[in-house]
Amino acid sequence: MSKGDAKAPSQRQLRVGEELRHALAWILKRGDIRDPGLAGVAVTVTEVRVSPDLRNARAFVMPLGGGEIEDVVAALNRAAPFLRRQMGKAVKLKYLPGLNFIADKSFDQAGRIHDLLKDPSVARDLASGNETGNENDGT
Repeated sequence: MSKGDAKAPSQRQLRVGEELRHALAWILKRGDIRDPGLAGVAVTVTEVRVSPDLRNARAFVMPLGGGEIEDVVAALNRAAPFLRRQMGKAVKLKYLPGLNFIADKSFDQAGRIHDLLKDPSVARDLASGNETGNENDGT
C-alpha cells in the first residue's frame, strides 16, 4: 500500500465518530455558545471523522439556510475548547479527541452533479445509452 492510499476507518472509529456527531448536534442545538459568529445560526453536523488513535476528530459542518460558511467554521473553531468540554460531559471516552471544524462541500458537489445530469446533452447521452443498453441485454 502506498502512502497516498487511505485506509478504511475501523468500526470503532465509525462508532465514536457517530457518537461525537450526536453529542455535537445536541450541544449546538442547545445554543450555549456565546460567539457572535454563531448568533442566530443553525448548524448541521454532517459527519465526524476520528483519527485511528481516536485523539483527533474532524467535524464537517454546514449552516442551515446557507450563510457565510467560512465565518461559521471560524467561529466553531474558536469555540472548539468549550465544545470539547461539553462533549466530555456527554460522551464517556478515555481520551476526548481534539476538534477541528471543516466546511462540508458535499452539498456543493451534489449540486454540480445534479446540474450536469440536467444538461440537455448529458440527458440525451444518458437516454441513448439506456436504449442501447436494453438492445444488448438480449431480453
